[in-house]
Amino acid sequence: MNYRQAKIEDIPQIEKLQKRYHVDTISDEDRPNGFVTTLFTTEQFKNLITEEDGLTIALDGDKIIGYAMAASWDYWSQWPLFQHMIKDLPNMEFHGTKLDTKNSFQYGPICVDAEYRGSDVFPNLFETSRLNMKERFPILVTFINRVNPRSLRAHEKLELEIIKPFEFNNNNYYALGYDMEKKTPNSTL
Repeated sequence: MNYRQAKIEDIPQIEKLQKRYHVDTISDEDRPNGFVTTLFTTEQFKNLITEEDGLTIALDGDKIIGYAMAASWDYWSQWPLFQHMIKDLPNMEFHGTKLDTKNSFQYGPICVDAEYRGSDVFPNLFETSRLNMKERFPILVTFINRVNPRSLRAHEKLELEIIKPFEFNNNNYYALGYDMEKKTPNSTL
């Protein structure tokens, strides 16, 4: 396995993986095992790579088998859900620190091919992303839809902590946090 920041030429494979596991296109067979909810365009992937250096990938040979996104709140502000989270940051606290757009960033979505779930791909992908972002931000923030318990369990294994539940657009979520100085549990990197 190899882990690195994505390049523009990786986008077609990333889009293929996204389509396979997106909530709107995932097979009924794969749905209970987790899905991603935010659909990214080619242009949004390009901006994430070139402006944020925020797209980390896992490769098995030349095949991309996972990705993790991470970026400043400024990047995420184009989506209504993230606009809601940005407004709510002052109401969130992590390890005694009130959150804002300067001391935190938004991580996710993350997607790992079903064939590689339960292996060290997820913790190693998270660790590679963490190492890339930790100099810029001390606190990671993410959210998980409460109808996606597999994702919540996977992130709790990495010791992400629930900050608070919240609701947006008739969906229920958990906001979670992570101390960027802490090495990812179960990572072999």
